[in-house]
Amino acid sequence: MQSVWRVACVRIPRFPIAALWQPAPPVAREVDGWQLALDLGVPAKPGSSTGRSRRRSEPPRVDAAPGDAARRAGAASRAPKPEWDARPVAIVEGQRITTVSAAGAAKRLRAGMTVAEARARCADLTLVPHDWAALTDAILRVTAALVGASPQVTPASGAPGTWWVGASGFDAVGGEAALADALLAIARAWHPEARVAIADACVVARAATWGDATDAVRRGVATRSASGGVVVHAQAGAAYLAPAPLALVPMDAEVREGLVALGLETAGAFAALDAGDVEARWGLEGLAAWRLVHGVDARRPSLVRSDRPGAVAAELPVPAATLEPVLFLVRAALERLVAGLVTDARAAAVVAITLTLDDARGALPERRRAHTVTREVRCPAPLARVAPLFERCRALLDTWTLPAPVTAVEVAVTATAPMGGEQGGLLDSAWRDPAAADAALERLRAELGTQAVVRPALRDTHRPEGAGVWEDVAVAGVAARATPGAEAAPSLDDGFAPEPAPAEGDMLGALRLLAPAARVEVEVERTAGEERPRALWWAGRRVALARVQGPERLGGDWWSSPWQRDYWRGEGALDGDAPADLVLFRDRQGPERGWYLHGWVD
Repeated sequence: MQSVWRVACVRIPRFPIAALWQPAPPVAREVDGWQLALDLGVPAKPGSSTGRSRRRSEPPRVDAAPGDAARRAGAASRAPKPEWDARPVAIVEGQRITTVSAAGAAKRLRAGMTVAEARARCADLTLVPHDWAALTDAILRVTAALVGASPQVTPASGAPGTWWVGASGFDAVGGEAALADALLAIARAWHPEARVAIADACVVARAATWGDATDAVRRGVATRSASGGVVVHAQAGAAYLAPAPLALVPMDAEVREGLVALGLETAGAFAALDAGDVEARWGLEGLAAWRLVHGVDARRPSLVRSDRPGAVAAELPVPAATLEPVLFLVRAALERLVAGLVTDARAAAVVAITLTLDDARGALPERRRAHTVTREVRCPAPLARVAPLFERCRALLDTWTLPAPVTAVEVAVTATAPMGGEQGGLLDSAWRDPAAADAALERLRAELGTQAVVRPALRDTHRPEGAGVWEDVAVAGVAARATPGAEAAPSLDDGFAPEPAPAEGDMLGALRLLAPAARVEVEVERTAGEERPRALWWAGRRVALARVQGPERLGGDWWSSPWQRDYWRGEGALDGDAPADLVLFRDRQGPERGWYLHGWVD
């Protein structure tokens, strides 16, 4: 495992055009309610019937094996340019051009031109209006796809088409060259000329995606992967940048103009200056640029890093006030995490989701830190499948109230268990997948609320309305089902309670209880010193009782709320219905003494 911090820069040329040009219809199918895109396709002509945005589509599945990735990336690099890059196309925002295709650049079209000036130079120019929503959606889809190669991905702010990817710790799976090949296989699905470079600092990795690395390879400061990715050696950032033009190093415009006036054109010439002289002439801005040409880049914290094993972190291209983009990245993260668990024959028991919110806290601006919130999904049974895990995560996020927009998301498996060995027979109709049932229940909870999926459970009490309750399956556990043969009864909240076993010859019925019990007036008769109900008054009408049985005296709970009741059963017709077996009781203790209609046996 590498201890040095490494970063990869992924650059897709003219990405805004690829994102805004309407994509070709993808070959897709529905999987668990999500559209799984099997192919990104080659961008089609404007005006096609397909939609521009595919927010619920999945990222392309890319095998990160070095050989397969290298073959795919090599084939993509030899592929012809997409149609939009082979014809003059420009992105327009207002009356200015922001991005032009390769064919447009060949006709001397440049970013910043007015539409009228561009039309004068190229009569057959195709203009595409700028759409931030579609561009953000495309950045999000590429981010989710890159998660399949590395667990740390963040899009570069203000530079659509550029991503920073964590490149540390890949020695055990083929090294950095294998990572570069996997990243190229993903990026070249958007453009065959996409480039990837890996280095110690962001400034070096970005410069390596623009310059020609042939001289750096000859000098022994960099190597190339099988598919053309550039890997700058550790501690060789300054040596790689030495012959690079100053245009590849971000710096203040005044500093750049001053260096050009002094006749300095390369990063190495700038690095040869004394730090004190640079600070005296250009201040802190010049000193920051001087550090960059030495390969010292302070932008390292911009990449969301996860030092925990079994974790995937990614930043959103723009802060999201809704959870739809978060769900997209969570699904991609789970795919990567589950693949690793299956390889180790493990299953996820606890999944932690951490959201970084755009409300930095702290007394002083320079000491403010990002505000993160973490919630856990605890599985009743360990799972090693993406669909049920994602449904549980989606149910958690649906109940998550966001106090501020989300800027980053991290998904981590914090507890695992050995993978179960249960297998299903293809022709065995009796076999059922328990994970599929869990996923269905989680979908119901997400749509109807956290208390929508319940199960009946018994309680140890003689009080009929308290003998059965509804338990939330998320708390009770789907796997902890009632033991075979045990009778579980619902609670009074839904009008059900357990019914004693019927005597031989009696019909089996369900006791339906009123919630709460209705206070009634009862006509009684005295027989051998005992008062027996003969009729009751219900909703303004008299209900005669026949075949009265009782009393059955119940009581208890002396330690909390003692109660004493005499229960009676008798036949009577309510509201003109057929006669039913009514259940009454007389409360003999407490301030609410009197007669009550408790329910009836259905």
